[in-house]
Amino acid sequence: MQGPRIPFPLPKAFLDFLALNGLSPSIYDEIDNLPRYIRLKPGSETLLADVEAELGCKLENINWLPGFFAIASQIQIARSKVYCEGKIYGIDAASGAAVTALNVLPGDHILDLCAAPGAKLCMLAELLGSSGLLTGVDIAKSRLAACWTMLQKYALGGRCRLFVADGTTFSFLSLGTCTENQPVMEWSSRVPWSERRKSKDTNRIQLNVTSKANTCGLIFYGKHSGVIGLRKEQLFQTGKEEANDGGYDKVLVDAECTHDGSVKQILKFEDWGWDTLQRRLLDSERIGSLTQLQLQLLTNGFRLLKVGGSLVYSTCMLTVAQNEDVVEQFLSNNPSAELQDTRAAEGWPCRSRRIPRTIRFDTCTSRTSGLFIAKIVKLF
Repeated sequence: MQGPRIPFPLPKAFLDFLALNGLSPSIYDEIDNLPRYIRLKPGSETLLADVEAELGCKLENINWLPGFFAIASQIQIARSKVYCEGKIYGIDAASGAAVTALNVLPGDHILDLCAAPGAKLCMLAELLGSSGLLTGVDIAKSRLAACWTMLQKYALGGRCRLFVADGTTFSFLSLGTCTENQPVMEWSSRVPWSERRKSKDTNRIQLNVTSKANTCGLIFYGKHSGVIGLRKEQLFQTGKEEANDGGYDKVLVDAECTHDGSVKQILKFEDWGWDTLQRRLLDSERIGSLTQLQLQLLTNGFRLLKVGGSLVYSTCMLTVAQNEDVVEQFLSNNPSAELQDTRAAEGWPCRSRRIPRTIRFDTCTSRTSGLFIAKIVKLF
């Protein structure tokens, strides 16, 4: 058995950081012994033996999370045939739990407000299947393009649309899906949007639209995405009042964070240097601006949620400032928001800490990367 790869002792500033958040340095001890996780695309269950033969290892079924399997951390999947053919993809079990917590139902309209790099987006699309609608948003065009590539690879893009936009101001509502007999590009000939570049794939388009509320680009939509036939003013709505008349059934806000719960991320500081950790992870000014961003993302995601709908806020953080503190501040500002139990979590290897009904995964308890989950319902 290999020992931990992170050099000890850890820097005092980082140890103080862990102590402040009630965390033991031992959570990083088993980095090399943690498994990596893969998800088998639904419909590929009969190929399990082929997947094992291709990867050269036995897949360990994760009985608390359907469709997930653990393999040794050193197993590489990127060049395998089953990966290249879209039968499996890598996603940490804790991340899969965040998606599962949403309790996706047939016909749901779902918003993934921080969609890149795309594994959670793909899982959401899988769970929706042949009904409902999925909207993915990310502020970085290159990262969202990676989401589009994944959707195409796994043949999951028919009911998706992807927007390059700032998640704190994004305001495109869920306007319903189109019917089967509508031609895919009907709207484009009737609405001559500027800066539009049509690709060879008739379900994909790139454009930039500026409105008073936000600037965003639509880089992909599927043929059942609800975009077809819409006029420009219908697609990009402005103002704060539009969310009162509709909204998404489910919203996932997997917010940008400093990734101290990601063991792979911490491991990189071996090469980057511990002074880099001080700058990226412990700088109070940076943490302050980041928690403000997280609160804004959570607030806007909740604004776009319909009454009775559910939102999952998650980060791959173990710290209080970017988890409990953000959630408590949000709840104090939003009387219509209430924390909700995650029913699926009854059998999960996770724990709760300062706020009841919130969930934490970590390397010791869960044998996953660290992840915080809070599920929130909109009462009125």
